Amino acid sequence: MGCASTGNLAAATAAHAAKAGVPCYVFIPSDTELNKIVQAAAYGANIISVKGTYDNANILAFQAADIHDLAIVNVNVRPYYVEGSKTLAFEVCEQLEWETPDHVIIPMASGALLNAICKGFEELQKIGFIEKSKIKVTGAQAEGCAPIVNAFKSNLNDVTPIEKPNTIAKSLAIGDPGDGNYAIKRIKSSGGIAESVNDQEIIDAIKLLAKTEGIFTEPAGGVTIAALKKLVENGFINSDERIVCYVTGNGLKTTEILLWHLEKPIEVEPNIASLENILGGALVWQK
Repeated sequence: MGCASTGNLAAATAAHAAKAGVPCYVFIPSDTELNKIVQAAAYGANIISVKGTYDNANILAFQAADIHDLAIVNVNVRPYYVEGSKTLAFEVCEQLEWETPDHVIIPMASGALLNAICKGFEELQKIGFIEKSKIKVTGAQAEGCAPIVNAFKSNLNDVTPIEKPNTIAKSLAIGDPGDGNYAIKRIKSSGGIAESVNDQEIIDAIKLLAKTEGIFTEPAGGVTIAALKKLVENGFINSDERIVCYVTGNGLKTTEILLWHLEKPIEVEPNIASLENILGGALVWQK
């Protein structure tokens, strides 16, 4: 089995393949973050690093699935992949005691996650676990690879691919999103919006989320938080709305992104006098 991935799906697929005792092949773009490669490799996966974009890796995985009879989770066994993703809607409603949020903000790469989450909410309503509720759905992308957002803002139903993505949010850098057209339909029918944010806004959002909530996210999560901030500032979101931002990856996978945007450690000698000099006598000891 295997997958085409920008990093996170590679690790998940490799982990489950290891547990099942099945050989695993993951196809990733060559600029994938090192920690994501390490995680997948630790599970014993065969890492196929493709010199090119995610779309190049995806095409190669598709060809390999056809020629070598591989089960590529996001290609020829994709329905199961979607069934897993929709449980993110189940989890949200469960944690909200079977009430629905007013608005969800979801990171978009291929658009598959947004569609799957919407499917999850629809199924919960169908079986009566939640009441009929209008949930606004917003999709968020990085400006350096925002084909779905661009189409939405241009009032187009068809997505024009981005040939060369350029963003720190590499896990979202899919230039030719396979489910982009469907994502646009979902967003429009819900009364939501599609929004993009730049790299600096992503970094600021990563730091904001960490400092205020104690949650360290990779850039994909920074995209949803930055989009929320922008929509609040633009008046699209009211302060009394219940908002859920999907934060889909841990920041420890992409530490190199923040390396030059954080304060350096303060060095002191191993004595209290040196510490006092640094802190200016401002230490407050509490019993």
